[in-house]
Amino acid sequence: MPKAGFMTPKAIAQRSRAKGLTQLRFYCQMCQKACFDANGFKCHTMSESHQRQMLLFADNEGAYLDQFSNDFLQSFLKLLKRRFGTRRVHCNVVYNEYIGDREHLHMNATKWETLTDFVLYLGREKLCHVEETPKGWFIEYIDRDPLTIA
Repeated sequence: MPKAGFMTPKAIAQRSRAKGLTQLRFYCQMCQKACFDANGFKCHTMSESHQRQMLLFADNEGAYLDQFSNDFLQSFLKLLKRRFGTRRVHCNVVYNEYIGDREHLHMNATKWETLTDFVLYLGREKLCHVEETPKGWFIEYIDRDPLTIA
């Protein structure tokens, strides 16, 4: 039986599924590999290439964690500044837009365990105004760019 053509509905559906975001739960940041289910992720963790990456991580885990955390922080703040400016916005709105990018860095690879921890960090470091309300955490970017201040 011949293989399905490039423009058949089945082929188009498969390509569109392949482009979509995968579940955060089954993503290996070190290998930058997404798996569709728990079994695929388990098989990935047993692979030789993953084991090599984990040995590299074990040699210098602090540097990897700091690098991932810094990259996450910079890209999150860049999105916050560019998209929302100095407006007060719910942190989940920003985070959902951030994870909408297929190439985003996953939070589970950073030093922050939850989005709340990350938002509190932004407030402690005076990168954003942080406010807790009954509706959740709201953040407001503090713009320190000399060109916009002047």
